[in-house]
Amino acid sequence: MAAKAEKKATTHNPEQTAEIINLHPDITRIAELAYYKASNRGFEPGHEIDDWLEAEQEVIHHYE
Repeated sequence: MAAKAEKKATTHNPEQTAEIINLHPDITRIAELAYYKASNRGFEPGHEIDDWLEAEQEVIHHYE
């Protein structure tokens, strides 16, 4: 009989989780812009990565 793996009890600290989520606040901007790019194309599949990368470049250049 195989030994059962022990589960470690984990505690979640909401403040720590919020800190992790906020590491990259521009992700939301990039995702929204990529969504609008896809929307303008009628959500034609196969361009998701291009939409994301274009949005990412636009957000990055906004800070230059």
